[in-house]
Amino acid sequence: MKTKQLILKTLTGIIGLFAVNSCVTIPKGATAITPFDKGKYLGTWYEIARMDFKFERNLNQTTANYSLNANGSIKVLNRGFNYKTGKWSEAVGKAKFAGDPNVARLKVSFFGPFYGGYNVLALDPDYKYALIAGNNTGYMWILSRMKTIPEDIKQNYLKLAKGLGFNIDALIWVEQHK
Repeated sequence: MKTKQLILKTLTGIIGLFAVNSCVTIPKGATAITPFDKGKYLGTWYEIARMDFKFERNLNQTTANYSLNANGSIKVLNRGFNYKTGKWSEAVGKAKFAGDPNVARLKVSFFGPFYGGYNVLALDPDYKYALIAGNNTGYMWILSRMKTIPEDIKQNYLKLAKGLGFNIDALIWVEQHK
């Protein structure tokens, strides 16, 4: 009897862990872009700035490439050069819409059933520049189709991010070799 209870509690805990880790949210006060055109968003983006976190630590020349998988999800290929080890690093994941595909709220996974939020908070009409947030104000990226971003767009994105509670002084400005 105790064995059955232990197994049941363990399974309930594992299911709960998957559910909690697969929940994706958007930072308080933020709104994802709508309408959103997945097809226009696909392709290569250069990382201009980011909040530091362990999976991108010491990386420069970072890019994200988005393409369609056969099942309709989005293949995510993140790549960067680790300037401390002198080696390239890659991570392959998948993204799915968190709800309505017309709203730029996605969930991204690089580790099996565990998903994180990918929320497009700002995007120019030509899909050249984007401001991305994770589940909370601890994750933020500024992306561009080119290795640089115009100063006015950069300042607008920083103002928006700061207004939402992001610590923009903590941003890492990524070196992109020209």
